[in-house]
Amino acid sequence: MEESNPAYDSKSIQVLAGLEAVRKRPSMYIGSTGDRGLHHLVYEAVDNAIDETLAGFCTQIKVIIHTNGFVTVMDNGRGIPVDIHPKYNISGVEVVMTKLHAGGKFDRKQYKVSGGLHGVGISVTNALSERLIVKVKRDGKIYKQSFTRGKSMGSLEVIGTTEGKGTTVSFKPDTKIFSTTDFSFDILSTRLRELAFLNKGVTIYIKDERESKEHNFCYEGGIVSFIEFLNKNKTPLHPVICFEKSKEDRVVEIAIQYNEGYQENIFSFANNINTTEGGTHLTGFRSALTRAINTNASKLANFRLSSDDVKEGLTAVISMKLAEPQFEGQTKTKLGNSDVKGFVDSLVYDQLITFFEEHPSITRMIVDKCVNSARAREAARKARDLARRKNALEFSSLPGKLADCSERDPAKCELYLVEGDSAGGSAKQGRDRKFQAILPLRGKILNVEKARLNKVLRNEEIVTIITALGTGIGEEFKLDKARYHRLIIMSDADVDGAHIRTLLLTFFFRHMEPLIRAGYVYVAQPPLYRVKHDSQKTYAYDEDQLNVLMNKHGSEKLEIQRYKGLGEMNPIQLWETTMDPQTRTLLRVKLEDAVEADRIFTILMGDQVEARRDFIQKHAREVVNLDI
Repeated sequence: MEESNPAYDSKSIQVLAGLEAVRKRPSMYIGSTGDRGLHHLVYEAVDNAIDETLAGFCTQIKVIIHTNGFVTVMDNGRGIPVDIHPKYNISGVEVVMTKLHAGGKFDRKQYKVSGGLHGVGISVTNALSERLIVKVKRDGKIYKQSFTRGKSMGSLEVIGTTEGKGTTVSFKPDTKIFSTTDFSFDILSTRLRELAFLNKGVTIYIKDERESKEHNFCYEGGIVSFIEFLNKNKTPLHPVICFEKSKEDRVVEIAIQYNEGYQENIFSFANNINTTEGGTHLTGFRSALTRAINTNASKLANFRLSSDDVKEGLTAVISMKLAEPQFEGQTKTKLGNSDVKGFVDSLVYDQLITFFEEHPSITRMIVDKCVNSARAREAARKARDLARRKNALEFSSLPGKLADCSERDPAKCELYLVEGDSAGGSAKQGRDRKFQAILPLRGKILNVEKARLNKVLRNEEIVTIITALGTGIGEEFKLDKARYHRLIIMSDADVDGAHIRTLLLTFFFRHMEPLIRAGYVYVAQPPLYRVKHDSQKTYAYDEDQLNVLMNKHGSEKLEIQRYKGLGEMNPIQLWETTMDPQTRTLLRVKLEDAVEADRIFTILMGDQVEARRDFIQKHAREVVNLDI
């Protein structure tokens, strides 16, 4: 964007309020005091560096997770102003770090566009940190100032000289505020990778000193590279379609590519913020895409498509940058600017119509893809209607093999999806009938990665799961209809059991993702060994636990039973080890990185054999339990 480049000093910093409320009500500013809020502290520091990138002054950003609980974010931008603020009589650095709503983003002279528009960012990070140290390279000098829980521990001081420029912020989150202070390398990497895609040419490096892991992100192709990354292990139908439009104080970039798969993958951003709930930019894009493809579908196939028909196999990235975004809350998950819809709609429609006219063969492939999808959706709708009528005739809407619980509050209910009738029988006998329901599964469900929804709905086991859950599927899916708020996958601790888990997780990720995002999906952890010493019995859930017991008692004195399957456990053993809320271990399935999850499911369950072989060879040494 065009940069007027006025002098950037402390006069550029406007202050709207103080910092007092942040520590009292942190969730108002960072969303939560759990994982989400913890990582938000890093994002605010990184967003300031990205704002320097957008203004044309920063090319490198580094994030380091230290072993002592600190995180460091450094950039080579202009550096926070160090001169004395005319109103507050303190340095610009101290103003930015201690005053809420302080920054150079409100008058739009320093930053035409910024992610941290509200200006609460780094001051909130400071307020919620046990300790924060900021260093600024500017005007040939290195400046330093330290803070504790938002309060200055001394004035800004000069500690050296330098020829460089930039800002370095190191902070340690306050354990009095956060329920956890354990940063996730994967969560941070997800955000940093997105920022590298959305800001072509900037280099973003992250290092985790705790585990010696690192990533270096730099994408000269911008969002075209993003699309290529998303479709790397899929079969694209055409080259990436990309266009950009600027108007006054806004820019939109859009990249599109269809592949031979059946999943939709759309990521929308506003000022580099991942708008996971969409907004007006996404609405405008969907509307224009449907109209543009329909214009050609009516000519080429005499067919009328709906917005759902054009989703299959679509990968798209929408990046909107505007001066005054209206987000729903400080966490910015949905864009609300009403005029953006028409702006994006007009651009996408005009550009796609032109592209389709110039590339008739690609147009034909996309139209055929969408028409086939529409016919499959109609077949799926008829299958659902038939299933409903069948259930009505049988006077029951629940599958016969479901052993339901008596509790009717979904928040208190849990459903076990159990591998095999034998284990299902033991689970039914061993369960607490008040709140635990059991659904035995016969064999392996369909691999939904390679099937359209109409074929998915012909799979008896999948239909049984959908019926038991009560949520519906596809465009009819409704999370609030879920009959259980714990959905527990319980399979054998062998290769077949792992395959069944993966098939089920693929199904939930591709067709019922809101269940995962809501935290409803779990994986049970049955023991691998039953160990008997004299008359005492205990269980080992992995090799390490078994070795501890063997070292403790001596292997010759132990009677060890290796469980090959859940069916080898009687009802009491199954309850004691895997179903009793007081003693069991459940792993909650989290979606921390949607891009990486899509990549892994595509590799493991998709058509690309070579990608799967490479994955297996790369991770073969990490296998813990191999059933040969």
